[in-house]
Amino acid sequence: MRHVRRVPLSVVAAVALLPAVAAPGGARPGGCDDPIAPAPIMALEECDTPERIVAKAANVVPAPKQIAWQQQGVIAFTHFGMNTFTDREWGSGAEAPASFDPPGLDVEQWMRAYRDSGAELVMLTVKHHDGFVLYPTRYTRHSIVASPWWNGDPSRDVLGRYVRAAREAGLRVGIYLSPSDGAEHPHDWHAGYVRDIRAKHEAGLPLSTEERVTLEDGDRAPGGHGRYGNGSAVVPRAIPTLVPGDDRADEVADGSLPSFSFAADDYNAFYLNQIYELLTQYGPIDEFWLDGANPWAEAGLTEDYDFASWFRLIERLSPDTVIDEGPRGFRWVGNEDGIARESEWSPTPYTADPEISYGQEAIIGGWPDGATADDLGSREKISDPSVRYLSWMPAESDVSIRPSWFHHDDERPKPAAELVSLYQRSAGRNSLLLLNVPPDRSGRIDDADAAELRAFGDAIRRTYQRDLADGCGAPALTDGDLTTGWRPPGGAATGELEVELGGRRTFDQVELGEDVTAGQRVERFAVDVRRGDRWVEIGSATTIGLRRLLVLSEPVEADRLRVRIQQSRGTPELATLGLYRTVPPGAGTAR
Repeated sequence: MRHVRRVPLSVVAAVALLPAVAAPGGARPGGCDDPIAPAPIMALEECDTPERIVAKAANVVPAPKQIAWQQQGVIAFTHFGMNTFTDREWGSGAEAPASFDPPGLDVEQWMRAYRDSGAELVMLTVKHHDGFVLYPTRYTRHSIVASPWWNGDPSRDVLGRYVRAAREAGLRVGIYLSPSDGAEHPHDWHAGYVRDIRAKHEAGLPLSTEERVTLEDGDRAPGGHGRYGNGSAVVPRAIPTLVPGDDRADEVADGSLPSFSFAADDYNAFYLNQIYELLTQYGPIDEFWLDGANPWAEAGLTEDYDFASWFRLIERLSPDTVIDEGPRGFRWVGNEDGIARESEWSPTPYTADPEISYGQEAIIGGWPDGATADDLGSREKISDPSVRYLSWMPAESDVSIRPSWFHHDDERPKPAAELVSLYQRSAGRNSLLLLNVPPDRSGRIDDADAAELRAFGDAIRRTYQRDLADGCGAPALTDGDLTTGWRPPGGAATGELEVELGGRRTFDQVELGEDVTAGQRVERFAVDVRRGDRWVEIGSATTIGLRRLLVLSEPVEADRLRVRIQQSRGTPELATLGLYRTVPPGAGTAR
């Protein structure tokens, strides 16, 4: 389901106000007089003037898989695993596998709830930081196979059931595979870690979350093979690394399954082998989510994640997958509140080459002020002396329906009205809403969560199913076409768009969208309505991007509307104009 029906602009008058950003004058070495060709990743040169950097930013455009990903609106996140059964948010990796025991696992019920919310893609935590794996992997003991619940029944492959149920429900599929892995602690190191934590606790010193759960699990050894941060050599490794009796051996030998060689230590080889399993056995995978957590560094255990190799393998096996912080992928918005910035730019500046060192640089701070900075894309930031590249990296805004990421019986879900507000401040601010809804220990999504999801989805559908700007004299755009719209005459950078609404309309939301296949360019705009013989401003904002919802403080009645593009990095190209009247959760259909 599309969350908004996109319609073209019916123009009464379009008045150019200011010229576009001028091309830099004067000859300069290093190709700085060459035409700027649109691209998803663009290098900056020493000779680039501030004006040319702005012009380059205006021509950073999404790769096809990025624009397809950005149009989804809502993604459902599923935190489910060992933590569900230990009542934790962060596990140690030494949990007893028998703890994993969902007596009424109903993945199909999850998909019904997610579809009710309007989600178009669903993503499962296949492995969280504790390292317990939700499919029968060949590369660790610490998986569902070690749980008595498995009982030799392949139909209890949680990931396999998840993928099948999602596709049957018409949903795309994503995977979260945590790089940090407590189950893979070297056993000798872990034993010393437990002793140190116990001494710290006995001395009355405060414990971190990781320390507390490790102490709770006592002297039980981690469930894996001791590969995390074990100091092993980086040597050539065959991926997939075949195991004794491997059922893939013949297909790898005859080339039916691809094989690769990577230089890797023990843990990176383990992670690469899991990527291979996931993408060759469960694909196609639409989104691959990982993070940069290295939580035991202060205790003396670190692992050098080889993001570049991980991303390269993902792209070789599944080129249409969008990768968290990967080349031509997407980025974490910078908070876990589900709220995008007031000025959310998809073209963002990078201090390192996105094609080579994207992963680690991006996750730990590839932007001049880090991923959580209030400003990631203004003229000031893209011109920072540390910036070497500009890259199209749209934002994903993650939040949980409950206070925690995993299900806990003593918590309650956010009400639908709050979810609607989060939607407006994420999907309505050039981002996506990644909404986590965790199943409980029975293996089902709690009825209370499902009810709020249903009310939320109904409110979104009823609000945006009727565009009050539709019917203004032009045919609707098709889903795949964002190239028909409006631009100021003469290639100007600013201008005014007046729209005759064909009668009086009452609305409290204005939607605007740029044709981002040409770049994201608008830096400031305002919206007016006609009252008598004068225009009255009803709202303003900064960036637009793929989709901007301008939510008004109260409904407005008008028969003429004006959009003023007040500042832009180049000629703006608007592809979407919509007017909506909010239908709150539990209300009837839109008027």
